[in-house]
Amino acid sequence: MSLIQISGYLLYAAFVAYLVATLLFGGAIKSSKPDGAAKRAEKWGSLAITVTIIGLIAQLGYFITRWIYTGHAPVSNMFEFTTAFGMFIIGAFILIYFMYRIAALGLVALPIAILIIAYAAMFPNEVNPLVPSLQSHWLTIHVITAALGQSILAISAVAGLLYLLKDVDPKIKGKGRFCLEGVLYFLVLVVGFVLITVVFRSMGYEAVFNYVNKEGLEQKITYNMPAVFGMNEYTLLTDDVMEPLVEMPPVINAKKLTTVFWSFIVGTVLYLLIRLITRKRIIEMLHPLVQKVNLSLLDEVGYRSVLIGFPVFSLGALVFAMIWAQEAWGRFWGWDPKEVWALITWLFYAAFLHLRLSKGWEGRKSAWLALIGFAIILFNLIVVNLVIAGLHSYA
Repeated sequence: MSLIQISGYLLYAAFVAYLVATLLFGGAIKSSKPDGAAKRAEKWGSLAITVTIIGLIAQLGYFITRWIYTGHAPVSNMFEFTTAFGMFIIGAFILIYFMYRIAALGLVALPIAILIIAYAAMFPNEVNPLVPSLQSHWLTIHVITAALGQSILAISAVAGLLYLLKDVDPKIKGKGRFCLEGVLYFLVLVVGFVLITVVFRSMGYEAVFNYVNKEGLEQKITYNMPAVFGMNEYTLLTDDVMEPLVEMPPVINAKKLTTVFWSFIVGTVLYLLIRLITRKRIIEMLHPLVQKVNLSLLDEVGYRSVLIGFPVFSLGALVFAMIWAQEAWGRFWGWDPKEVWALITWLFYAAFLHLRLSKGWEGRKSAWLALIGFAIILFNLIVVNLVIAGLHSYA
């Protein structure tokens, strides 16, 4: 058995462990019943965190074995970076759990990490030679530090989501209920992405096109979903497949935009089915699970996560990134879409801390800011990486 096969099995084992741990954390939610129930909840919580740690060890094994096999840090493409991001979220959650012992955090943090890892699995996982600009020790320093900072910031969103699930009354109409349901709808869209990718991959769907890139050169591209959006000046080379409905300019990656489109359609259908079957909003289904959580404690978790994650992200996504940009491209800053969005993310969390410290934005306001911040991070991960062409398109 090769090292890369062992790596794949370890990642699969970690994924299964996180699924099991999520169920166990469900059993660790404290009820309003007498002491016996509280003691059982503690036992479930101990078992859940143990299984989570086992999963993290397995994923670290994946990370290390793939690193040894490739000869570089496994963060050089979408598959590798996104799996690492999921792993760091799990690590940050474990640290926070031992500090605060809030089992409900596991019911949110683990599913988010599972969705991120499942999202990563939809991308090619082959090991390819690094492009010249990535052949640097800054690959390890910049990308891992940035991902670690984002994962710690993600825990603030986990705490914020739990805070709002308890604080927002699902039976009262208002902006709070509408926006929170929108957040949960977005998570269902990610599930939709995983489902539609698995379906078309199992069908072996392929459509090959020639197109002209922004440098004016002709290239070939393969779609694994029916092409809704076509690449610039495309020519279809495969028979009996769908022709694109819209041709996109070179600045837009039409193949990846097609993936986003299908994910939106399937995720929306899935969300409507959930609503139809349960006759409830998702917020109404989750609200009873968080009734025992301490709102002030969740607010503290969210705030401290930003306090820790912000400087780490600043180093990784801005300082180290600019040093690497100077080394690779001869300039510290070039207004590349990825660079711009990293700056937007940094400015947002700087504003978060300013509003928290000087304006007293605590509780519900802070929770909403944490969710908005994580939405900005996900926009960078999904839309900027998949749709907008730039110097980071190799990812």
